[in-house]
Amino acid sequence: MLDFLDEPEDSKRRKQAGVYASYMFGPEGKRVKVILLDTRYHRDPLLSDGTILGDPQWQWLERELHGPQSEITIIGSSIQVVSNLSATTGPLFYVESWARFPRERERLFRLIDSSKRPGVLFISGDVHFGEITRFDCGAEYPSYDVTSSGLTQSVENSVPEVFQPLMRLLAILTPTTMRVLSPNCQYKSCTIGQPNFGAIEIDWNAVPPRIKLELRDVEGHSVHSVEFPISELQPSEAHAIKRQTHTFQRHCTLETELPWLTRYRLALMLFVIIAVFAVVVVMLAIACLSNFTKSSKKSKKE
Repeated sequence: MLDFLDEPEDSKRRKQAGVYASYMFGPEGKRVKVILLDTRYHRDPLLSDGTILGDPQWQWLERELHGPQSEITIIGSSIQVVSNLSATTGPLFYVESWARFPRERERLFRLIDSSKRPGVLFISGDVHFGEITRFDCGAEYPSYDVTSSGLTQSVENSVPEVFQPLMRLLAILTPTTMRVLSPNCQYKSCTIGQPNFGAIEIDWNAVPPRIKLELRDVEGHSVHSVEFPISELQPSEAHAIKRQTHTFQRHCTLETELPWLTRYRLALMLFVIIAVFAVVVVMLAIACLSNFTKSSKKSKKE
């Protein structure tokens, strides 16, 4: 793979187990650090609640977060860190995400919190749709995750056009405990099922400096965005929110902690629709059989 990507012969990636790496951009006072994780090389099976990164990568990530400071740190993960669907689409199907490894995700947020590093946010993919999510109870400031579908695959393009409105309806029915909702979303659910890509804009000249997280369609038009001062991503005990496991807290209650009916309402509704459809079909069949029997008896009498 590294040869295919023309990775230099002296690249650190060729000397380690996994393709994780980090980069620093910009002058002092406007620095952006990009940390790219490898969430596949060391990952244990999905139902194991084992490791995602493996010990060597965890040690490397700890050094990166405690290393030279930057105003913004973007952590790239191939799977969602802050998700809504990992525990809410079962038993229909199961979505791969950090939520499938709760101890690993908790360890990740503990590491970010203990590092006191400001401006940490995530970018992710894999789920074939776009959304912006937020978790307020991981570190001492909100943790945003910008998820893009990619430009080649999306959930709406995987079905005939006539069924695409149904996909949007299903998106509305999924829980939104972590999803960022805003009036500028293209669709009410604030999930983008068509091909899209993510964008991060930083306005260093604004007072105070601001950051914009955005999803755009294939034409480059904005379909969802959220904007806020970079100062909101500063560690502060005043901003820290404690998670209460028995009380619903938006952007804090994990999808695995949602009430059973809320968590599985998508599957329940689908089962109800199938059951109603089956009952209608059976009733029609009985009605047709009854009419056929009556017609047969009438014909014999004649």
